[in-house]
Amino acid sequence: MTQQGDNWWDKLYDESAPDTAPTVSGDTLDDHFATTPRAPRRDDPPPLPPAPPPAPHAPPAPHPTPPEPPTAPPPPEAPPAVTPPAAAPSAPPVAPPPPAPPAASAPPAPPAPPVVPAATTRPEAPAPPTPPVASAPSAPPARRSASDGGAPWEAPVGAGPRTFAAAPPAAPPVAVETPTVQVPLPEEPAPDGDLTVQVPVPRPRTGFVGSRPPTYEAEPTALPVARPGELGELVADTVLDGARYGTCTLRAASVRGDSARYRGEPRRDALLTARFGHDDTALVLVAVAAGSRAAEDAHLAAADACHWIAEAVGRSHARLSEDIRSGRRGDLKSGLHRLTDRTYGKLRARAAERGVAPDEYSATLRCLLVPADPECRTRVFFGIGGGGLFRLRDGSWQDLEPLLPEPAAVTGAPVVGFGSPPAEEDRLTMDLGITTAPPLIEDPVPPPAEPFRFRASVARAGDTLLLASPGLADPMRGEPALAHELAARWAGAEPPGLAAFLADTQLRVTGYADDRTGVAVWEA
Repeated sequence: MTQQGDNWWDKLYDESAPDTAPTVSGDTLDDHFATTPRAPRRDDPPPLPPAPPPAPHAPPAPHPTPPEPPTAPPPPEAPPAVTPPAAAPSAPPVAPPPPAPPAASAPPAPPAPPVVPAATTRPEAPAPPTPPVASAPSAPPARRSASDGGAPWEAPVGAGPRTFAAAPPAAPPVAVETPTVQVPLPEEPAPDGDLTVQVPVPRPRTGFVGSRPPTYEAEPTALPVARPGELGELVADTVLDGARYGTCTLRAASVRGDSARYRGEPRRDALLTARFGHDDTALVLVAVAAGSRAAEDAHLAAADACHWIAEAVGRSHARLSEDIRSGRRGDLKSGLHRLTDRTYGKLRARAAERGVAPDEYSATLRCLLVPADPECRTRVFFGIGGGGLFRLRDGSWQDLEPLLPEPAAVTGAPVVGFGSPPAEEDRLTMDLGITTAPPLIEDPVPPPAEPFRFRASVARAGDTLLLASPGLADPMRGEPALAHELAARWAGAEPPGLAAFLADTQLRVTGYADDRTGVAVWEA
């Protein structure tokens, strides 16, 4: 620095020059760090030798200011830190040790404006700063070195991901049949202290009744053959449905028989559930049809019978619902008989279209009408063909199947004009000598294969009404163990769920391997 620069520096830091800012002695940050004692550490460098006196042109050192009391008293065995004087210009400055982390204490108050001393050392020979030491140092967090096999940001050894659904180690193991709900973490126990809640889930009871198990397997084996252009004719192995209206609960299931499952044949039983109307005037229809085992397209005939009877009932549901609630039994029987005859007329027409005999494209049909009005407990059954209608009351089954009339009862009187003496006008014609052709004698008309069945009954609280296809009605009548088992499951109990009802209808009996379709109505 030149002489002119030295004069400027001396004039700027002359002691006689008044300071423009207020002087606060001993309250600067440098004063705090310079006067705060600290204990020596093992990694501190050795103290430096005393430096030579400063150059003649250096201004005198500033007057010492009274130090602030330390924030925390030093340990008794720690000697006060010695601040070395400024080093000689020729001596290289010694690098200070790394500063210690600040103490975890409240931040100090903002310092007052810094005090500019009257004289200081020249910048050519700066004194090494005193390393600041916190008044109450806290232990720094341990760092993992490369030899430890991890980086400082890695989790400690043995720490894994947090599991939010794990039970505490002391909890007993839970059986597979009894699932448990999720529980909190062990470090966050539940308010009530109960970490594991066992929720029993009853399993549907399946199996067989009788002296020995059936021959076929209990589950599906082979699928029916599918044709690319007729995929809409495929029938599912099992159909399950249910509803609740008014005071009754409805469950319906249709299952392919064991023999059909084994041979890869389609399910010949058809099931249809439908609701027509709204509110209390609504009418629930359940239709069950069973095709003949000897017919190739029996499953198609059963599906057509259910669809066509549902269309006929849907168009007349308002009148039918009113007749049921009003108790017009005669009107109901005649009207439903007419709708059923139309359905079978369509089946005969469809058989002609397919070029098969009428009995090869036909099915038994059984239907149940349940009004949605909770004040009406009348249940109406109608249909043609085999099957069963049962009622479980007071723990015992009752067979409600309408009795078939005797064959002589369906034979009517001779048709008027056939086999009677000739009329008067015919006698006059004969007198004129005009000969007439002999009467045409035809074979007698065969009686109907299946008469129309109809029954209307009033249900009571606790009753269970069962409408069954032949595959379920036959074992109900032929194997008492099946009827007893279903009575034990359904009597005096809440209506089963869909899965439980399916398991109930699949109770297998040796010798009965046909399709099974059952519709049950529980009265509240």
